[in-house]
Amino acid sequence: MTSKVETFTPPDVMAPIGPYSHIAKANGVIAISATAGVDPATQKLVGDDVASQTTQIIKSFAAMLASVNSDLGHVMHISVFLTDMANFKAMNAAYAEAIGEHRPARTAIAVSALPKPGALVTMNLTAVERD
Repeated sequence: MTSKVETFTPPDVMAPIGPYSHIAKANGVIAISATAGVDPATQKLVGDDVASQTTQIIKSFAAMLASVNSDLGHVMHISVFLTDMANFKAMNAAYAEAIGEHRPARTAIAVSALPKPGALVTMNLTAVERD
């Protein structure tokens, strides 16, 4: 089955910092690009700690998913990229609170740097549309 892939960035999230869209969607499957903890109103990081950045990422995911007939309960997988694994515990606590009871599959990876200066964490995800 062939389907056109739709790509776009909703207006109420951080602007992409490269030549990409935040959302790609086809056949009910949604991919969201790596997202940093940026306040969409200011385009600046919400704080210099991993907990506040994690919470903002999940809020941004919720807004992006709502724009494509989905929500956090329809997330299949999240990849987490941390600049320091010492932040894993604090990220986990903020993540658990922000994501709610749904527990999608997840991968956590340490990286040496991230494209957004000052970002301690970024995440991307795969989800499906609501029925």
